[in-house]
Amino acid sequence: MNIHEYQAKQVLKGYGAPVAEGVVITSASQAPAAIDKLPGPVYVVKSQIHAGGRGKGKFKELGPAALGGVRLAKSKDEALSHVNEMLGNTLVTKQTGPAGKQVNRLYIEDGANIERELYLSILIDRTVGRPAFVVSTEGGMDIEAVAEETPDKIITVAIDPETGVTDNDSQKLCEALKLEGDARDDAMSLFPILYKAFTEKDMSLMEINPLIVMADGHLRVLDAKVSFDDNALFRHPDILELRDETEEDEKEIEASKHDLSYVALDGNIGCMVNGAGLAMSTMDIIKLYGAEPANFLDVGGGATKEKVTSAFKIITSDPNVEGILVNIFGGIMLCDVIAHGVVAAVKEVGLKVPLVVRLEGTNVDLGKKIINESGLNVIAADDLDDAAAKITAAVKGA
Repeated sequence: MNIHEYQAKQVLKGYGAPVAEGVVITSASQAPAAIDKLPGPVYVVKSQIHAGGRGKGKFKELGPAALGGVRLAKSKDEALSHVNEMLGNTLVTKQTGPAGKQVNRLYIEDGANIERELYLSILIDRTVGRPAFVVSTEGGMDIEAVAEETPDKIITVAIDPETGVTDNDSQKLCEALKLEGDARDDAMSLFPILYKAFTEKDMSLMEINPLIVMADGHLRVLDAKVSFDDNALFRHPDILELRDETEEDEKEIEASKHDLSYVALDGNIGCMVNGAGLAMSTMDIIKLYGAEPANFLDVGGGATKEKVTSAFKIITSDPNVEGILVNIFGGIMLCDVIAHGVVAAVKEVGLKVPLVVRLEGTNVDLGKKIINESGLNVIAADDLDDAAAKITAAVKGA
């Protein structure tokens, strides 16, 4: 689960991280009072959407010459002007896609006198099976570009979960970020704080870009992006309350109600698969045959007929779907359960696009019998390669 920048900062502030004063608003009428609460005279007006690249983004309604989704203001009047332009308009960034996202919230923050911009993130480094800090002196930039062009400027420090962040770990990070004086002192305290927040709140990612050294020599978290492990949210009702469903795909929200692992994509082939690995392989082979998957959907190993029916409904609710591929390898999941679910869903919502079904594994013969005797216009496939070939051909009208 993702949260907004202002929410992430409040979480980190609760652990003692240094953040600027700021106020969130959802209407232009709230802006004057919000600005009056801040020291000024410099303010930053920030669009609050679940996407990166906001500063370089462009508003659809304002034209290419307009400023981006993060704007500096040197007076109250200038800040109010930014608010009126940004709130309610659609911001397009590299991460939103061409459709963009409507800006329904703004975060007005006290300005900072920046001397240096640094990059810091904490994530799970699967190569060593531990949490790790990833840091760079090249903050405020596209970290992917830094990794590609100057990989030597990105330093990774893995943390032993049994000890947490040690002084030695913090010293390594300070050296990597070239911190001295007050900034180094701040960092020696900050790194353990951030790690504690990451682990205690079951975060999957914490990204601070930039972490700044101010003119007075002290550190500040200037921007924060935080994602949480969905499987651990039951332990954190306070975090679950931060969920903003207006920032999520409606199909993903519906999927979460049925405990389905669903991610909306931009393609035209809807996929229903059991098992994350098989789902990834299915998407790969669809691309191999020249089409694009419209979603990742893992119904899990113990799905019921009702769960499968819900999954099918979610797929068919996507107007971009021009064909559906059901690919099931029955182990814990029984092929006949999938078959009953598909038949029930098709009879309830109808079938307006080609449907290819590939079943293999436990109760496969019974599953095929149910499909064959259903009277549905279903294309049967013998294996994954055959299934991908048939669904792409059907979508292309071959």
